[in-house]
Amino acid sequence: MATYESLYTHGFARVAAAVPHLKPADPAFNVERTLALAQRASDERAALAVFPELGLSAYAIDDLLHQAALNDGVERALEQIVEASRDLLPMLIVGGPLRAQGGLFNCGFVIHRGRILGVVPKSYLPEYREYYEERQFRAAREFLGYEVDILGETVPCGNDLIFEASDVRGLSIHVEVCEDLWVPLPPSTYGALAGATILANLSASNITVGKADFRHTLVGGQSARCIATYIYTAAGRGESTTDLAWDGQAMIYENGDLVEEAERFSDDEQLLFADIDLDRMLSDRSSTNSFGDSIHDHKDRLESFRRIGFEVGPGDTETPLRRRIERFPYVPANPVTRDQRCYEVYNIQVRGIETRMRATGIEKAVIGVSGGLDSTHALIVLARAMDRLGLPRENILAYTMPGFATSEHTKGNSWKLMEALGVSAREIDITPSSKQMLADLEHPYSQGEKVYDITFENVQAGERTSHLFRLANYQGGLVIGTGDLSELALGWATYGVGDQMSHYAVNASVPKTLISFMLRWVIDTEQFEPEVNEVLQSVLDTEISPELIPGEGDKPTSDTESKIGPYELQDFHLFYTLRFGYRPSKVAFMAEHAWGDRERGPWLDLIPEHKRNEYTRADIKHWLEVFLDRFFRISQFKRTAIPNSPKVGSGGSLSPRGDWRAPSDSTGAVWLDELRRNVP
Repeated sequence: MATYESLYTHGFARVAAAVPHLKPADPAFNVERTLALAQRASDERAALAVFPELGLSAYAIDDLLHQAALNDGVERALEQIVEASRDLLPMLIVGGPLRAQGGLFNCGFVIHRGRILGVVPKSYLPEYREYYEERQFRAAREFLGYEVDILGETVPCGNDLIFEASDVRGLSIHVEVCEDLWVPLPPSTYGALAGATILANLSASNITVGKADFRHTLVGGQSARCIATYIYTAAGRGESTTDLAWDGQAMIYENGDLVEEAERFSDDEQLLFADIDLDRMLSDRSSTNSFGDSIHDHKDRLESFRRIGFEVGPGDTETPLRRRIERFPYVPANPVTRDQRCYEVYNIQVRGIETRMRATGIEKAVIGVSGGLDSTHALIVLARAMDRLGLPRENILAYTMPGFATSEHTKGNSWKLMEALGVSAREIDITPSSKQMLADLEHPYSQGEKVYDITFENVQAGERTSHLFRLANYQGGLVIGTGDLSELALGWATYGVGDQMSHYAVNASVPKTLISFMLRWVIDTEQFEPEVNEVLQSVLDTEISPELIPGEGDKPTSDTESKIGPYELQDFHLFYTLRFGYRPSKVAFMAEHAWGDRERGPWLDLIPEHKRNEYTRADIKHWLEVFLDRFFRISQFKRTAIPNSPKVGSGGSLSPRGDWRAPSDSTGAVWLDELRRNVP
């Protein structure tokens, strides 16, 4: 059994796509290059290595494929691979011609630990434009029976084979050959419906202008539709250029996302590695009911699939994860993609408020402005919605409501922002009404004692919300909620007449980390005037605090993250728990890879100096325990009663009308137990 540090323990598997050098009609040379790359794949502890179509003979050799000497040479090469595979870790899928039933088949040979596990003939032979494959080969449908004799063994043969690992959860492989992907119903579609999580394509595919992009479209689309990993590898240097050219394109997609891609037209042999997330595919398939419906619609064909078991056998090897795990799963690392994400989220939120106000006919909105991240972002979204509605920003009735621990810094930011945006700005000190409430409750604070308990905190939050709702009644406006997804996940919101409640919660599916980047995007793209941007930067530089408990001078006694954990880390835990339902031990394993070294990646210049920390395994385990307890035990009852809010991303929403339905009286025991048992 692999150790905790091994990727195979946590639902990952390392796969490889190979583009070896070859020579036309020279099986001896081709097998030498194939085995050299196979050895490299084994040294890197890959479970699977996929090679190009007809890689043992070469693809562009035309009628030489009918020469007995060539096919004899291919069989000898195949025998060499089978023998060498005894000492190699990965399953090898190599391409070559197969003589059988008086004809020739273009096949993928699936080889593992000294055995040919199966042979997959090409289903669709192109016979158009530059292709003449039917001159040399028969298609899979012309093969009689289900087995073939090869190298003295009888092995399964057909396009209905699935190879399933017994010791790596979810590792299940289907094979198809080149043109099979170009047809309306690829064999891999049925393979995926029958349970394969990895779809391997052995291709030759000559290159023409624009074809590389089209291959990406095909491979990425098939990976997304099949909720699978798709490994594609095509012929490169060495194929005959009598009439065609070759670029050696290889790529690995996972659930529609490009994971790795080879250098095209390279002089060097290519060997791509990817640590794919098998649990991701299993999770998405189990939660996508239309995938299951498709299985039902094709069950007659799927029931005929044959399953061939094998054992990867990583043993006790510590195979470290080399996949890049992004620290901010809600925020794309690529700057172009990140800008697009921020643009979309911002406009979804703006459109949400705009539509709600049009539908109600209400032309005013009431919002509390604290000077913190959430209310700042909600206010600028509301301001843009008013612009689009053609209403004056004065129709935004914005109130800053200082209490016992409000700092001059945050109150100052509130006023600067409201004035810079040109909204109707007001200040209501909630201290007197809070004191009256505490006195009515006979709370010790009203008797002069410095008791700062949960009641002391919630009285202030309740007073703010109560004022906002009564102001909305009085002024004829909608109360716009400011709380975010991270706070909902952790239950960091006062229930009922508190900051959990509003008429429309614009930030409810936007996590704290994304809001930070949204404000940076608003600044960088100059959505507002320079004086607004200046305030936004000041808000970003301010430590997160609820400002409810008085401290020394002008600072509250503690910040939020010291109690519920760093938002950046808790957002990571939230994403993989909510989006994929991963085991806590896997979430911890991934978090350790993402956050163990803060010097990696393009983020350092975007992170405030006081937040440039590292998280050890012990840190991660501690804060994940806090997250699991708060998420599963403490806070669901608050989420069950949240107001309407727009869903902004596939990372999930906690609305009971959206992505997340759960009982309010559950516990986190099973998740905490799994974490404590499996994370050393």
